[in-house]
Amino acid sequence: MVRLLPYDSFLIDGPWLVSIGWLAGKILNRFVDDENQNKRTRWILGIGTILIFWVTSISLYFNKEWTRWIWEMCGAESGRDWMINSGVFNFDHENVSTKGHILAALLFLTYPVWLAAGFKLADRGKDKD
Repeated sequence: MVRLLPYDSFLIDGPWLVSIGWLAGKILNRFVDDENQNKRTRWILGIGTILIFWVTSISLYFNKEWTRWIWEMCGAESGRDWMINSGVFNFDHENVSTKGHILAALLFLTYPVWLAAGFKLADRGKDKD
């Protein structure tokens, strides 16, 4: 099987969310002059983006059948293998402890922080433009 770019994993989700937040923020800063409209649009885009990431990532973590194509394309044994190991590590994805599941839940909870960081980076130097 040919390994392609990964779609979701704990290793790439944070940087990917920062990138999405930065790009969306730059586009909104360029094309939406009204500050209130800009904030509303960010909020709506943010909610949608986080929901998409949570639905996909949590479904991968719980090996939901509809995500099989993602983990198979990435060469992983399962969705959880992909989320935990990302094709880089070799953690035991079949026997995750309670602490491991709690850590995974905490990682999922960081997703909005990553996206917000991207929006914040997009605003750096905004007043200079």
